[in-house]
Amino acid sequence: MIFHFFQSQEERQKFGRSYFIEFQYCRLAFGTNLENIISVDAVKHWRSDSLYLYGDEDVAFFSAYSKIFQNGIYANGQRGVVDLCGINYYPPEEATVILKAIQKGNLPDWETLMNWLEKAKAYNGFYILGL
Repeated sequence: MIFHFFQSQEERQKFGRSYFIEFQYCRLAFGTNLENIISVDAVKHWRSDSLYLYGDEDVAFFSAYSKIFQNGIYANGQRGVVDLCGINYYPPEEATVILKAIQKGNLPDWETLMNWLEKAKAYNGFYILGL
């Protein structure tokens, strides 16, 4: 398993302190302008409903999933492949594309990621917050 959920921040810290890539729902209202969404101030780390990728699994994740996470929006407004060291924002329409690609299976721990992404439909997209 490369993706993790934690019942508490204490559990997460015991497992790996802060050495995680965090998949987090964007809780900002639909219609919020992009500049505000990708602002560092918009992100509040360590949410209890986030999905976590332990830092030592970054290479495995990137090699398996980088072709799927191609169109993230960085904090500077540029787009590209997932940046494992920065903010990546995926708007709702991009989340749908990613979900469809993951549903094809054959990727490490794809069902965990798929189930988490299904819930992203209720939010204004999601973030991947790098190390």
